[in-house]
Amino acid sequence: MRTFIDIQKRLLPDLLHVLQKRYEILQSIRLAQPVGRRLLAQSLGLTERVLRSEVEFLKDQALIDFQSKGMVLTIDGESVLDGLQELMGEIKGIHAMEEQLKMRYGLDEVTIVQGDSDQLPWVKKELGTAAVNCIKKRLIAQNIIAVTGGTTMVEAAQAMNEQFSEEKGIIFVPARGGIGEDVHIQANSIVAQMAMNTGRTHRVLYAPDQMSPKAQQSLMKEPAIKEVLTMIKSANIVIHGIGEALVMAKRRNTSEEDMQKIMQGQAVAEAFGYYFDEAGTVVHKIATIGLQLNDLKQAHEVIAVAGGASKGKAIHSYLQGAPKATVLITDEAAATYLLREQMSS
Repeated sequence: MRTFIDIQKRLLPDLLHVLQKRYEILQSIRLAQPVGRRLLAQSLGLTERVLRSEVEFLKDQALIDFQSKGMVLTIDGESVLDGLQELMGEIKGIHAMEEQLKMRYGLDEVTIVQGDSDQLPWVKKELGTAAVNCIKKRLIAQNIIAVTGGTTMVEAAQAMNEQFSEEKGIIFVPARGGIGEDVHIQANSIVAQMAMNTGRTHRVLYAPDQMSPKAQQSLMKEPAIKEVLTMIKSANIVIHGIGEALVMAKRRNTSEEDMQKIMQGQAVAEAFGYYFDEAGTVVHKIATIGLQLNDLKQAHEVIAVAGGASKGKAIHSYLQGAPKATVLITDEAAATYLLREQMSS
């Protein structure tokens, strides 16, 4: 297969370009169906004229259908797309990239989804789906799953359904306090969505994302808070995002004093309220209630989910000190950055 693909790349490069384009169209339709042509063209960055030609071809091949509400995949379209995912992975060398990253950072497992989530909305949805599949494989009889906030975690919640749990016991808990962020991407909201979609239970942690040490100590004495914190620190699965330092600091309305420390430390990444420089060294930590970096050593499974070329530097920074049991789920653009970083170091 590899030899055939290499020959095809040399002799028929245009064919591979067309294959990639049609794969992206089918993938986008599956994730947004039923979807109109104008919206699809905008999400793919194509003109309506170019898209019209492509979808007419796909319809002629009985891979999609035009309905009153928009385009949908046919059964044949679903089947072809599933086969294409494996083929595109081979063409792009995705599996080889996964193994290289696994060795480079000493990770337990790496999953790369195709594309760049900075450019294509469906890629972030694929990150969420990949995260859900990863968690599902690691469920035991009784589970506590700790989840951080963020847009990628929202996609993971939306990808869950009642088949996710397969009769296993699951309690979803927020990995940390999050009051102060956009409600939609707060961990409390995400675990509630996960519980609703899977028919399981959840707990909430009503605590500000940032507070003074004195206020933190006082709040941690509250029985309800102590109960949830105990559950959080007992989580057997932790799933979290990785953020760009300054983006995360601004999103959380970080004080001017803390912002100065973050900038002076040349932080590039953030996770669990810790800020890391390019070498992966913690340069600042905000006082927050919830999971701490040291707590990750107790979790059986730690799943980091982040993608997009813009996050390449942040992911590289965090992974240098990540627990060895970490599973990384990322996209092709971020993975390409990480491998380039490896070659230059």
